Amino acid sequence: MKNQKETKAKLLLSAKQEFLEKGYMQASLRNICKNAGVTTGALYFFFQDKEDLFAALVEEPLDNMYQLMVQHYEEEISHITQINIGLTSKEDVSEDLKVAQSIIHYMYQYYDEFQLILTKSQGSRFEQSIDRFVEITEKHYRYVADRISTQVDAEKINDYVIHWIAHMQINAFVHMLTHEQSEEAAQKHIETTIKYLVSGWFGMFR
Repeated sequence: MKNQKETKAKLLLSAKQEFLEKGYMQASLRNICKNAGVTTGALYFFFQDKEDLFAALVEEPLDNMYQLMVQHYEEEISHITQINIGLTSKEDVSEDLKVAQSIIHYMYQYYDEFQLILTKSQGSRFEQSIDRFVEITEKHYRYVADRISTQVDAEKINDYVIHWIAHMQINAFVHMLTHEQSEEAAQKHIETTIKYLVSGWFGMFR
């Protein structure tokens, strides 16, 4: 049993290095096995194919990130009756900043795994992961924007703008992770980013 765990761990470590270096499409299972010091038979004992091996590296942190996002959006909806469309308050920014900081921290805990998803997943079923984040965010913002517009008797925000805002928010995190290796620096950047996003969001309804 111990040997099996060690073999699987070696394969995963070797696979991570191979995928990071070459990307999903160009990665070689033969090289992964060679660098792990195991046979191809050993690989197929643990994993069905290349995609199953890739999934073993990225699926859990990705699913957890989806859950963090959905949880935040559900909490945001529960407080929608308390929306204040006046000047953006420190409380508005503070709450969103806390969530953003926790997301940044989680992403940097799994830095390599999210690099794989964001930059190395082409050809796998994970290459559309960003689109799923945008879809979830767009659906949430469509609902929230309609509720706020009704509350304050403001003009309905059109679908193009909602889609663009969803993309802009997700891309802020993607750009951070793909351009900044330091979590400390990313946490400093996100504070200004959140101030901009929150102010722009409430500014649409004034």
